[in-house]
Amino acid sequence: MRTSSYRWHVVQTQVHAEGKAAANLKQQGYEVYMPRYLRQRRHARRVEVVPAPLFPRYLFVGFDAASARWRSIQSTYGVSHLVCHNQEPAVLPDSVIDELRAREDDKGIVRFHQAPQYARGDKIRVIGGALGESLGLFEGMADRDRVAVLLDLLGRKVRVILDRELVAAH
Repeated sequence: MRTSSYRWHVVQTQVHAEGKAAANLKQQGYEVYMPRYLRQRRHARRVEVVPAPLFPRYLFVGFDAASARWRSIQSTYGVSHLVCHNQEPAVLPDSVIDELRAREDDKGIVRFHQAPQYARGDKIRVIGGALGESLGLFEGMADRDRVAVLLDLLGRKVRVILDRELVAAH
């Protein structure tokens, strides 16, 4: 039952124990939220897309700190500790959870908007880093978060891999 002082709090889990901690907290009657996203995992020359915690080693737990026996969270199997501030559980704004849940698809996977896609040969500008303000041509995606760019350096075309956030359309 949610009261006016029901809030979301942050729990740090043990390494790779988010699921174990969530199950044990739910068994104790706590509301638990563990946002997940799809990530690529490479193993034995295969690439798989698997759900993974959006915030590794962290879960969100909802309870009323005034009436709940929240100290039991500290000794829950899989939990490292409840994040506290001045001996009281730190409160997470409801808007954070609401925004994450608004981005979930029907399978509970958090989806983020993709950065603008470029076509091979599009002119782009480097907007940060050591090569800031350089102009080049988009060659392709190196992986999910990095782009391959052909830059004109020292009189010849050089292939450079950059974070996606460091380039913009020219």
